Amino acid sequence: MPDSLLAERLCKVTGYSKVFFGNSGAEANEGAIKIARKYGKEVKGDHCNRIITLENSFHGRTITTLSATGQDIFHQHFFPFTEGFLYVPANYSYALHEAMDDTVCAVMLELVQGESGVNVLEKEYVKEAERVCREKGILLIVDEVQTGVGRTGTFLCCEHYEVCPNVITLAKGLGAGLPIGAILMDKLTENILQTGDHGSTFGGNPVVCAGALEVLNQIANADFLAAVNSKSDYMREKLSALPHVTNVSGMGLMFGMTLEKDIKAGKITEKCVENGLLILTAKEKLRIMPPLNISKEEIDTGFNILRKCLSGALS
Repeated sequence: MPDSLLAERLCKVTGYSKVFFGNSGAEANEGAIKIARKYGKEVKGDHCNRIITLENSFHGRTITTLSATGQDIFHQHFFPFTEGFLYVPANYSYALHEAMDDTVCAVMLELVQGESGVNVLEKEYVKEAERVCREKGILLIVDEVQTGVGRTGTFLCCEHYEVCPNVITLAKGLGAGLPIGAILMDKLTENILQTGDHGSTFGGNPVVCAGALEVLNQIANADFLAAVNSKSDYMREKLSALPHVTNVSGMGLMFGMTLEKDIKAGKITEKCVENGLLILTAKEKLRIMPPLNISKEEIDTGFNILRKCLSGALS
């Protein structure tokens, strides 16, 4: 069956023990939250059910994953939200330490905060988070819905940080347009969910899993990932030289572009669409996440459009 073949291949590529398949990143993060809360109850008791996430994080659009999201703008309209989430500032270890009391069962991180501006976490902070989690018996969950499956130039973004989370969530890149989410579990977490604890109507369906298996065959390849990194270097150099761009953040083929204060990112994206280039915004930044198999010629075509739109931004 495609689901079992995909599970075996994904575990071999990542080194994780088990995988659960759903249909989206939000589903994957919801499952990870359930793993964390069951773990907390079993190991420390009913009181251990809170999860630390970061300010400016984004983890999904279900009620619970919106609750996990550390942005006030998403905490509207749909009350009451799920309780049990604490938000701390990124790259500030003291605040993380202070929040880690005996009610905390997990810390959940995005290593690159895509929705809030393509903000890259500091390696020292992530490694310290892993160390303290292990010391205190708290799970480390890394949300790689945006960053996973080659997006940052390694198969998993956590490879850049030299950390091994207890749980990793995947989605977007794994399906290449087909709806799939995945929860990767290590030896500590692989048996927390038992039969009936979690489920998904279309999770692991054969069509999507067959597609994801072909994705792995293409992307989990040293030459493919080397090409992603080469294109990343090429794009970063060109992006940094564009008019009205003051900073370029990100990793791999995941970029956030800070513009001069008089330039509105939303207006630039509208002009780009009118000229045949699809890009995104992330708060006040432009966000660019091209296909991993984009060609150099396509990159140059896109840059010419973006340069034209930026050059005329003040006219």
